[in-house]
Amino acid sequence: EVHLVESGGGLVQPGGSLRLSCAASGFTFSIAIMSWVRQAPGQGLEWVSTINKGGSGTYYADSVKGRFTISRDNAKNTLYLQMNSLKPEDTAVYYCANRGPPIATAQLRGQGTQVTVSS
Repeated sequence: EVHLVESGGGLVQPGGSLRLSCAASGFTFSIAIMSWVRQAPGQGLEWVSTINKGGSGTYYADSVKGRFTISRDNAKNTLYLQMNSLKPEDTAVYYCANRGPPIATAQLRGQGTQVTVSS
């Protein structure tokens, strides 16, 4: 059974940074395309970023390009999202997924981690 546990969220001021982690189990992480998506209050699911199995290919939504960095450690079965220069509009629950886009809510397997950007 696929199990994904997101962590690292919190309250941060605009311009601040956070690093999210996603611990994966129940599938072969090292050959899986992995993604981050987010859901803001009252909004639908928004794709944020995707990384290929080796980590050499990374893709970002225009809204986060240049500010967020996705990475992975296949030895630790862990996915990361380094978020810098955070903006209030980045406020959302962030989820990781073991697939590339498009990603539907029903395909999420974790509880998510809340990121709140506010002064």
